[in-house]
Amino acid sequence: MFKKILIANRGEIALRIIRTCKEMGVATVAVYSTADEDSLPVKFAEEAVCIGPAPSNQSYLSIPNIIAAAEITNSDAIHPGYGFLAENAKFSKICEEHKIKFIGASAKMIDSMGDKANAIKMMHKAGVPTIPGSNGLVKDMKTMKEIANKIKYPVMVKASAGGGGKGMRVVLSEEEMEEAVEKAKAEAMASFGNDDMYVEKFVEDPRHIEIQIAGDQYGRVSHLSERDCSIQRRHQKLVEEVPSPFMTPKLRERMGKAAIKAAKAVRYEGVGTVEFLVDKKGAFYFMEMNTRIQVEHPITEEVTNYDLVKEQIKIAAGEKISGKNLLPIGHAIECRINAEDPYNDFRPCPGQITNFHKPGGHGVRVDTHVYSGYSIPPHYDSLIAKLICVAQTREEAIAKMVRALEEFILEGVKTTKPFHEYLMKSEAFATGKYTTKFLDDFDLSEAEQEAQQ
Repeated sequence: MFKKILIANRGEIALRIIRTCKEMGVATVAVYSTADEDSLPVKFAEEAVCIGPAPSNQSYLSIPNIIAAAEITNSDAIHPGYGFLAENAKFSKICEEHKIKFIGASAKMIDSMGDKANAIKMMHKAGVPTIPGSNGLVKDMKTMKEIANKIKYPVMVKASAGGGGKGMRVVLSEEEMEEAVEKAKAEAMASFGNDDMYVEKFVEDPRHIEIQIAGDQYGRVSHLSERDCSIQRRHQKLVEEVPSPFMTPKLRERMGKAAIKAAKAVRYEGVGTVEFLVDKKGAFYFMEMNTRIQVEHPITEEVTNYDLVKEQIKIAAGEKISGKNLLPIGHAIECRINAEDPYNDFRPCPGQITNFHKPGGHGVRVDTHVYSGYSIPPHYDSLIAKLICVAQTREEAIAKMVRALEEFILEGVKTTKPFHEYLMKSEAFATGKYTTKFLDDFDLSEAEQEAQQ
């Protein structure tokens, strides 16, 4: 087992990792930018090293600074969390070159799954269901149109290096194709420095369901059931739950087997997820593979009694996994509480939290790094807390979430809490019949009126 782990991240995920390390008897090093000097991870880690100024490209994305911090603290492993360098193949390789264990996928695995066009091609070859399309990059407009006509409109043009909804466009007809591709390419180049594109059939009104997997260095892979991540805003998840209200035992078994097949195709090592789009009839298609811990991992932990961060660390240290697939016991829901104004197009709202109180009670978990007096910096993601509720049934989990949200006090900045309160009380969410288009038809005006009363 490792003696000391450096956490190359910030916020709630850094604190989450520190907690598990302490339980395992492993020393921790927090790295921080000047904007995060007063953060809880810095306070709770055994050591802390400043790695640069507030801009992430000068701190949390600075590989030389992070490697230097690991070397001067004699850290023998680095946990990247999620975001920042978690899926950076270059970083994984440099860690290996410096004989520092990267707690995550190898550079080869990250490369193979990070290029989405290549990943789809690999999954198609491995027999994992994929969305009809180009099965690889498309270099010219003529070929793009030929493929689109073959698979029939509407289609989706996507950036191979894309993510977070960037570099994607839905195309309804051939007349729209050129303009859509140009805009997607420009957005992809600006965001990722890569404008390679591919095209696939647009799955209308799908559910976004991901399968949690774990694989060790000895070829064993298991899955830990699914998470439904369909409630999204511009491809950014807002609410997740497990099990999915849409799921059946047979569908879970089929998707679980497909996810394991996908992981074995790349000889996956670590904790990750295989993400699928599922249509109304239950047909599912590979979308992408995330080679890291997910933001929403706590709901899986709560229904499987399984510490996923601990499993990550054990796998990286060379331990074997059990190889057993785990099914959910009970029901868990996660609401992402962001420092955003949901009634002003979810605009980020950095600032100082003047009053903060976490809800508690049976089946309530809050993963957060903030406290009363904490100032939310404007430089990073707006996530400030994850509220997780678990109960025996979905109805009970929703009722518990309503109660927990009412107890949750966050003052000084605008947050998405009022939106979640309204959502949890809505009949539309109660039915569980939502898709990724749910918020397109969701009326926030009533929620705004309630919040102002």
